[in-house]
Parts: sequence; structure tokens; C-alpha cells
Amino acid sequence: MTTATEGVRVLTLAGEVDHHTVGRFRRDLDVTGTVRPRIVIDMRQVTFMDSSGLNVLIAAHQDVAAAGGWLRLAGPTDTVLRVLRLVGVDQLIDCRPSLRQALVP
Repeated sequence: MTTATEGVRVLTLAGEVDHHTVGRFRRDLDVTGTVRPRIVIDMRQVTFMDSSGLNVLIAAHQDVAAAGGWLRLAGPTDTVLRVLRLVGVDQLIDCRPSLRQALVP
């Protein structure tokens, strides 16, 4: 589900993010033609993320940065955060403990 809050696109994910589900995830993160996109991915309900999901996050980060915007992850579960840290995505993409903190400029 995608919503907007004060000019920030909030994408809420739930369940598993893997090779079966990344197609829609990738489409929802498309920033083609967007100037200075600001995106928060609410990950509080994500139970699993594989390399497909990680690749989508990295590509989205690159696209958003190239457009002059930012991408943040909100409330990744312990399981997902462990994977993000293992591969260093938490060093590339700003991870905030809550959605509220991710929405603060």
C-alpha cells in the first residue's frame, strides 16, 4: 500500500519480500519523472527479505539519490534488520526505528 504524508510517499510492506513479490515493490518505488522524491518504506510488518528485496532497495536508493531525493526505512523487524546489517544496506539507506521518526526531515 502506498500513501502520501506531507509530500512524503509512504510505502507499507507486509509479509515476505522475495522473488515472488518484488515486482510490485519495484513498481511502487519507481521515481521516473519525479523531482526530489522523498520515500519512506514502512517495514514494521515484513517478516522476511531475500536478496531480491535487497537489490530493489539498493536500486531504489540509487534512483532516488540521482533524482535529488531521499529514501528511508522505517521500523524494520529484528529479522530484516539483521539481514540489512549483514550486507551493509543499513549503512547505505537511512534506517529509523519508527515510522514517525522516518517522516521527520
